[in-house]
Amino acid sequence: MEQITGYLRADGKIGVRNHVLVIPSSGCALHVAKMITRKVPGAVCLANQYGCGQIGKDLEQTFRTLAGLGRNPNVGAVMVVGLGCESLQPGLLADNIALSGKPVEMIIIQNNGGTSGAIAKGTQLLKKLAANVAKAEPSHYPASEIILGLECGASDATSGLAANPSLGYAADMLVQSGGSIILSETVEIIGAEHVLARRAANPEIAAKLLGVVQAFEQRVVNEGSDIRDTQPTPGNKAGGITTLEEKSLGCIYKAGTTAVNDVLAYAEGIRGKGLSVMDTPGHDIQSMIGMLAGGAQIVAFTTGRGSPCGTPIAPVVKITANKQTYAKMMDNIDVYVGGVIEGSSSIQVSGAQIYEQVMAACNGQLTCSEKLQHREFALWRIGTSY
Repeated sequence: MEQITGYLRADGKIGVRNHVLVIPSSGCALHVAKMITRKVPGAVCLANQYGCGQIGKDLEQTFRTLAGLGRNPNVGAVMVVGLGCESLQPGLLADNIALSGKPVEMIIIQNNGGTSGAIAKGTQLLKKLAANVAKAEPSHYPASEIILGLECGASDATSGLAANPSLGYAADMLVQSGGSIILSETVEIIGAEHVLARRAANPEIAAKLLGVVQAFEQRVVNEGSDIRDTQPTPGNKAGGITTLEEKSLGCIYKAGTTAVNDVLAYAEGIRGKGLSVMDTPGHDIQSMIGMLAGGAQIVAFTTGRGSPCGTPIAPVVKITANKQTYAKMMDNIDVYVGGVIEGSSSIQVSGAQIYEQVMAACNGQLTCSEKLQHREFALWRIGTSY
C-alpha cells in the first residue's frame, strides 16, 4: 500500500504539512495578527476580515470555518488574536480548537496594551508555539489517511473534456486505496444533480443532495436573480462553455465514479470514507477553505484558462489540459493533461499522473502554489453585517 509522510496529531488525524497558524477572530484584529506572524518565520496568518457584526447562522458558519481550519491536521499549533469585543468570541474559538488536543494560545488586544503591547506579547507566545511545532517528527502513514478536496476554476471546454475526467480517475484511485474525497461547488452541480444523485449510497443521501442543490438555487431566486445570469461566467463562455448545465456536467467528472456517501454543510467536518459532497459556492477560494475546514489536507484543482490560487495551510495541485494556458502559466501548473485532447495520452494515464502528483505533495514535495507563496483566504458569508 502506498504511504504518505505526515504528522500524527493528538486527535489521531494525519497532517501532510506542519504549520503554525495565526487566526484573527475579527477584521479588527487582522493587522496585529499579521504583525505577529511576520516576526516568526514559518508562521501563517489567515487574512480573516469577519467575526464582528454577524448574527445567527452567518456567525455560526464563520465560527465553524475558523475553528475547522484551526483543527485541520496540517496545523500543528494555533494562536487566536482577538480584539476583545467582537461577536465571534476569541476565547470560545480558542477553546473549540483546543478540543483537537493541539497547543493553542490566545492574545486579546484590549487586554494587552493595545497594538504594540499585543504584538510584543503575541510574538513571544507564537515563538514558543513555533519552537514546539518544529520538534514534531514526520512518519509514514497509509494513503488511506488522505482527504482530497476537488476543485475547478477558470474552467473552459478542456476542463470538462480532459482535466476533470482525469482528476476523476485519480479520485477513484484514492477511494480504492481507502482514502476520502470531497466534491464542492454546489452552483456547478445545478443541472447535473440528477446524475450525481443516482450515485447516492441510499435514498436519504440522494434526497439530501437534491435538497441542497434546490436550496442553493432558491436563495438566488429569493434575491431576485437568476443564477444563469452569471453562470457560465464570461471567462467560461470565452473558453467554449455555453450553458450552466454543460459546465455542471463537466464539473462532476472530478468526483469519479464511486458512490456518494455523505452530504456536508459548508465547513462541516467529514464523517466517513469515500466521496462526500460539500455545499459550497463556486467561488474557488471560499470553496477550498470550506473543504479545508472540513478536514481536507490537500486540494486538486483543475483550471482551463488558468488560476494561480492556493491556500494558507494546504498544498494545491494545479492541473490543466489547455496547451496555451500551460505555456503562459507554466509556473502555476503542476500537471499538464492536454495529451488526452491531443491524442498522445488517455484519461487513465493522465489520471495516474495526477494521483502520483498528489502522492508526491503528500510526501513533502512543494506544489507550485506553495513555491509561489499563494495563500489566498476567503470564507463564505451567508448573511448581512449589522
